[in-house]
Amino acid sequence: MKKTQCLPQRLALAVSMAFTATGIYAQTDATYPTIPLLGVQDVTVGCKQHIQNYHNDVKQLEQTKNNTSWFAMWDKFNAKQQDFMGPVEILSQVSPDATLRQHAEDCIVEYTKFTTDLYQNEIIYQKFKQSAPRDAIDTKFKQDNLESFEDTGVGLSTEKKVQLKNILEQLTQLSQEYDRNVRENKTKLEFTADQLKGLPESYITNLKKNAAGHYLLGFEYPEYNPFMQLADDDQARQKYYYEFTRRGTEKNLAILKNIMDLRYQMAQIFGYPSYADWATKNRMAKDSKTVNQFLANVKNFVTPLQQQTLDQLQAFKAKTLNIPLSDAKIQPWSTSYWGEKYRKANYQVDQEQLRQYFPTEASQAWLLAITSHLYGMRFEQAQVPVWQKEVRYFNVFDAKTNQFLGGLYIDPFPREGKYGHAAVWPIYGSSTLTKRTPIAVLVTNFNRKGLNADELETFVHEFGHAMHNILSKTRYVGQAGTSVERDFVEAPSQMYEEWAKNLQPLSQLSHYCSPACPTVDQALVTRLNAAKNYGASIQYARQTLYAQYDMSIHAADALQKDPMTVWKNMETQTSLGYMDGTEFPGQFGHLVSGYGAGYYGYMWSQVIALDMLSAYKGNLMDSQVGQRYRQTILSQGSQKPATELIKDFLKRPTNNTAFYQEIGGQRLK
Repeated sequence: MKKTQCLPQRLALAVSMAFTATGIYAQTDATYPTIPLLGVQDVTVGCKQHIQNYHNDVKQLEQTKNNTSWFAMWDKFNAKQQDFMGPVEILSQVSPDATLRQHAEDCIVEYTKFTTDLYQNEIIYQKFKQSAPRDAIDTKFKQDNLESFEDTGVGLSTEKKVQLKNILEQLTQLSQEYDRNVRENKTKLEFTADQLKGLPESYITNLKKNAAGHYLLGFEYPEYNPFMQLADDDQARQKYYYEFTRRGTEKNLAILKNIMDLRYQMAQIFGYPSYADWATKNRMAKDSKTVNQFLANVKNFVTPLQQQTLDQLQAFKAKTLNIPLSDAKIQPWSTSYWGEKYRKANYQVDQEQLRQYFPTEASQAWLLAITSHLYGMRFEQAQVPVWQKEVRYFNVFDAKTNQFLGGLYIDPFPREGKYGHAAVWPIYGSSTLTKRTPIAVLVTNFNRKGLNADELETFVHEFGHAMHNILSKTRYVGQAGTSVERDFVEAPSQMYEEWAKNLQPLSQLSHYCSPACPTVDQALVTRLNAAKNYGASIQYARQTLYAQYDMSIHAADALQKDPMTVWKNMETQTSLGYMDGTEFPGQFGHLVSGYGAGYYGYMWSQVIALDMLSAYKGNLMDSQVGQRYRQTILSQGSQKPATELIKDFLKRPTNNTAFYQEIGGQRLK
C-alpha cells in the first residue's frame, strides 16, 4: 500500500442469493469532485504558484487571533494543499508522459521544502499548543499535529533545523530516484522458444520478439511471475531471477546507503540511538526492542516449518526428475516453480488455469458487488477525464441514504513508466466539517484476461485500502482514511483478503462472467486453501527476513553497515541461501517509500487482521457485521488510536492465536 506523503507525520489493499450487478456499471449524470488532469505547464507553473499561496496562507494563520476555530482553519488549509498535491503525487507515478512525471517529482521536492518550513514554524506550533479541544476527536487531532511539528524539529536549534530540512529534502529526492530507477528500467531479456517451455500459449502469444526471433521479457509482474512459476528451464529461471533482483541497478544500492545514513543522522538530531527507535515511537509497537522481539518470536516459530516444507519440495523434485536427493536442492529461483508443481500434483491447483475462474473484468464487477453488499454502498461508473484510456472511475454512494461518499479510480493494467506494483493513493481525504468527500486511486498491473488466486487476493487487499479511504467519515482531513498508525494500516486490507479465499463470496464470482466462466465450488476452495497453507511457512519466513533486514539497516550501527553486505549475510543464513550477484535491496521499494523501519507492520497488522475475522463467525457476507466494521474501523480513520478501534470492533483486546495458526498452515477454511 502506498500513502500520499503530504504531511510530515507521514514522513517517516455461500451467499444464499446471487448479488445483482444493477447500478454497478450504470452511468451517472451527476457531477462530483474528480482529479484534475494536470499538464506539464499546470505542474511547473502551478507548483510555484500554489506553494507561494501556501506561504501566504501561513502568514494569515500566524496572525489569526481566533483560537476557538483553529482546528477548522487548519483543516481547511490541509485540504487546500491536498487539492493540488494529491493529483501531482499520483501523476508522478502513473502518467504516461515521462516529462510530466519528472516535473511532478520536482514539484514534490519543492513541496517537501515548504512542509518542512511549515512544521518548523514555532508560531503555528504555539497556536496548536494553545488550542482548546472540544472533545476526544479534537484532543487526538491536536496531539497528532503536535507530534508532526515535533518530529519535524520545531523545538530544535536554528542550526539543527537547517540540518534536518536538508536531510528531509535529500530523502525525498533519493526516494524518487530509487523508485524511478526501478519503474523506468526498460531492459528486455532474450529467451528462446525452448526456454519458454512450460508456459501457456496465451502467455507466449502476447510477447514481443526481436529480429533473431527471440522472445523479449521485461520486469513487469504479469511477465515475471508466470515465468518463475511455469518455465521448465531451470537456467532460464535463474537468469530471470538474477536480473529481476538487479533491476534497480547498482545505483540503488548507493542510494539506499545514503538514505540509511541520512535517517541515522536525523535520529541523532532528535536524540534517538537509531532511526528504528525514532520511527516506531508513535506506532503501536512504540519502540524497536518490541519490534525485534516480535520478529524473533515469529522467526523461531516459522524457521523449522519452512525447512520442513523445503525438505518436502526437495524430495518431490528428486522423485519427479528421478535424481538423487542430494542433487535436488531447492534454489531461490526455483521455489515458485517447484511449489507450483507440488500444488498441481498434491492439490490439483494450477494458478494459470485459475484465470478462467477469475476473468479480470468479472473479478472487478464481483468485488464491487460484494463490497456493496457488505458495507451498504453502491458504485456507479462515470465517464470523466482520465490520464490513460484504460483507467476507470466510479462514484460511490451509500445504498440506504443515496449520499455521495467519494470517488474511486482503478488503473488496472501495466504500461511503460507506470508504478509497477499494486497500491492505493488517497488523493483527497474526507472532512465532515467541510463536507469534503474522499477520492482514492487503486493501481494494479494485472493480466488483462484473468487473475490467478494470488492476484485476486492482491486485488481484494488493495480494494480494502481504497474502502478505508472512501468510507472514512472523519471530522478532519488530517485524520482521514489510512492516516492510522503504520503498523495498523495494513490490517483492514489483510482482513479483507479472506473474501478472496472463502467459498461464500467466491461462489458468486461466476455471476459476473461474460462469456460464462466456471463456478468456484467447495472442492476448489478447499484445494486452494490447502495449497496456500502449504506454502505459508516459506512466505512468512521471507516476510520475517525482509522485516529483520529493514530493522537491521536502521539500527544504531547503521553508519557502519553496507546494505548489500547486510543482506547477503542475512540471506545466506536462511534455508534457501543467497545467490551470488543478486541485489535484492536495490529494488525493495518499501524501504524508501514510507515503510523504512516499518516493514514489520505487515506481520504486526496481520495478527490484528486475522483476529478481527472472528467477529464474522464464519459468515463473511454478514452485512450487519460489515456495517458495524464500517462504522467502528473504516469510518474512523485515525480519530482514535488503533488499540481503541480494535476494542470497539472486537469488544476485547486483540490476540495472536489465529496468526500462529496461519503461519503453521493450520487455518483450513
